[in-house]
Amino acid sequence: MSHSISPIAGQDDCKCVVYSETERLILRSWKPGDLPLFIAMNRDEQVMRYFPSIMSDEDTCGFYNRIRDEFNERGWGLYAVEVKATGEFIGYVGLHEIGFEADFTPGVEIGWRLAAAYHNNGYATEAAKEVLKLAKNTGLDRVYSFTARLNVPSERVMQKIGMAKCGEFSHPKLSVDSPLCVHVLYSVDL
Repeated sequence: MSHSISPIAGQDDCKCVVYSETERLILRSWKPGDLPLFIAMNRDEQVMRYFPSIMSDEDTCGFYNRIRDEFNERGWGLYAVEVKATGEFIGYVGLHEIGFEADFTPGVEIGWRLAAAYHNNGYATEAAKEVLKLAKNTGLDRVYSFTARLNVPSERVMQKIGMAKCGEFSHPKLSVDSPLCVHVLYSVDL
């Protein structure tokens, strides 16, 4: 059974809900102004290099709406991440229902996607550690994370936030011929 995560009281100056803060980041709800930046991020080949393709504007809009729907249904989801010092939207880090069948599903994953200009700054790790703290209040027992075996940077984030490798699997939505097919799988008990 899932419970919603309570926002920080009184911190809605941005007309959005602030769920948590770290030393450098704000994890908040999404606002319409994030969408153009999200579209640009999902069109960036550097950001999407470990995905089968870049996302069309329509696909990103659909994903944006699914993220907002998941928050409305679950009370948690993929949090918009903002840099405290500048107020810049840099991507997302959060929880998401796994959208395919595998021997570890149904389940919830922790995932992240940040604009390329913000890679290699420790932001994904910092935000993901905070998301795991928030996840303890959801009623979830375990959270998974997975990525293409080629995506060493994301696998390092999984390790840095205390997740343990469970194994590898062939992603059911990818061709077995794809260099991205084989995925590493990590989990952590909450």
